[in-house]
Amino acid sequence: MTQKTYLAMSISALALLMSACNDDNKKTTHLKVDQNPYSCQSKTVDGGQVVVGSDVAGDPAAPEPASGYRAGLTAKHSDQYMVVANTPLATKAGCEVLRAGGSAIDAAIAVQAVLGLVEPQSSTIAGSTFMLYFDAKTKQVSAYDGRETAPALATPYYLSRQEQADESSSAPVPNARRSGRSIGVPGTMRMFELAHQEHGKLPWHSLYDDAIDLAEDGFKIPGRLAAAIQSNANQLALDANAMRTFFHPDGTPRGVGERMTNPEYAQTLAAIARQGADALHQGPIAARLVAKAQQTVGDDAAQTPITPSLMTLNDLANYKALKRQAVCSDYRDYQVCGMPPPSSGGIAVAQTLGILSHYNLSQYSPSALSGDGGIPHPQAVHLISEAERLAYADRDLYVADSDFVALPAQGLASLLDANYLRLRSLHIDLDHSMGTASAGDFGLAQGVMATPENGTTQFTIVDAYGNVASVTSTVEGSMGSYHMVDGFLLSNQLTDFAANPIDAQGRWVANRVEGNKRPRSTMTPMLVLKDNNFYLATGSPGGSAIIQYVVKSLVADLDWQLDPQQAANLVNFGANNSATTNVDGSNTQLDLSALVAALQVKGHRISQGAQTSGIATIRRDANGRYVGGVDPRREGLVLGNGAL
Repeated sequence: MTQKTYLAMSISALALLMSACNDDNKKTTHLKVDQNPYSCQSKTVDGGQVVVGSDVAGDPAAPEPASGYRAGLTAKHSDQYMVVANTPLATKAGCEVLRAGGSAIDAAIAVQAVLGLVEPQSSTIAGSTFMLYFDAKTKQVSAYDGRETAPALATPYYLSRQEQADESSSAPVPNARRSGRSIGVPGTMRMFELAHQEHGKLPWHSLYDDAIDLAEDGFKIPGRLAAAIQSNANQLALDANAMRTFFHPDGTPRGVGERMTNPEYAQTLAAIARQGADALHQGPIAARLVAKAQQTVGDDAAQTPITPSLMTLNDLANYKALKRQAVCSDYRDYQVCGMPPPSSGGIAVAQTLGILSHYNLSQYSPSALSGDGGIPHPQAVHLISEAERLAYADRDLYVADSDFVALPAQGLASLLDANYLRLRSLHIDLDHSMGTASAGDFGLAQGVMATPENGTTQFTIVDAYGNVASVTSTVEGSMGSYHMVDGFLLSNQLTDFAANPIDAQGRWVANRVEGNKRPRSTMTPMLVLKDNNFYLATGSPGGSAIIQYVVKSLVADLDWQLDPQQAANLVNFGANNSATTNVDGSNTQLDLSALVAALQVKGHRISQGAQTSGIATIRRDANGRYVGGVDPRREGLVLGNGAL
């Protein structure tokens, strides 16, 4: 983005413009506008200030090759508002909205619009999004569900057979993900529209300006995007829109630091700004979206066959975002809230913490906190991993879209029952890993099925009014389905369903495909309250490991009193319901040999692969100030009032 974009209008003039607007009869007067000229800027190593995206020395948006771990990150502080996102340009866009008096919802919309441009490998306006929202006036936590749905014509064999009713039919080509069958009916913009109607302060049309400017004027390609283009080049080559956007005319991929524009995306955002989410769900963009999903051959010279989606314009027109009741439970002196189904994350985190409440984790705090990362205590890793195995066992068996498949027994009340979780905790041997766990017995004859997940992002926002948004948004795999239309990628979200609807014992699995059903997700944005007031918000990308990253972050704060940056820096660890325990090797400067050896003595099989979480946390301290932390394993940034 050019310097003129930032200097063309003073913040006071912008606020006057906004206050003169009226959007859906929503007056934008009495905005808390920040007049500090240094707000939403980043501090340089020598203590100076720099505008994000200005290309001057110290600009945190200056592209670098994708790296495994950024050393030296420390917590950031502000006293009015804050944004934490996994790319600097998206953080900047959200911060400027807050600076102009916008709400957390307003800022989240601006962040999402930029992410779809600069981090398309993780997020898209045509994907799915979960959001937890804390209303400072009512002190209520709401859950917003923008999860994609399967087309109405889909059956349980949608991902495994080209002809669903034919048992002898071959699988979708070139594979389920690259076919149209992975593309769900998008929900992200409908969800943000619903939330904006309830909690927005600035006009909807004003929230896309930064993203449109970046798409038109160009931005320098970050390292992680460049790596995603390179690694997915063969699949993207089947799509003409993707080739125009991410590749040179000679077919070579664009690289780190190159300036990239996306005029088609700018036009799409301009339409959304004018028409709302209707621009994606009806009309010419919707028609092109459906046509792209129904594509039968690739745009490559070989015209590679592609099994089409069965999505229709009616599917798009009929999609509805939902407002649900958050999953809230007590842990220590706090109330911890997460997403309900179709997310499995809220239940799994609550179950894990409920099991861990029977242990004194404070005595197992990490070591080496003065350096980057910190090293977790072996007994803490053991207890937390075992509790997670038990929670994942219930998740894999019982949790799906509860509008289609009911939770067992009395539902959430049974899965989160204190006595049930106490009994589950008794399965943990203090000295030896269980390897894999069995689900709790609720008398259901149901199939077990775990599904992998990938390309996702997290952003966390608190506004000047005290409202908070914790948002996890996804395209599913890196670069989604590789189908691209009008400048944005379509996700492969439906591969979060079980490809085989029947398990080895011949039982239907809960997370099977059904028409209009939402696939199970692990995305779990979290909000923590203390004495009915906001205390902390966090979340992370990371596919099925999101539960582990979130649990680590929560325990690091609530049990070990780490600040949000220390918690993000801390070595990731945990386990799904397998014999393998993860010990994150992304920070190669740490000696984890003693930790690994101690866990192996307890029977853990250790994986030390790098874990690319994307934790984004804001905490309110005892003085009412905000403390932010961003994951050193990605490219994120914390911004707020004043230079941070």
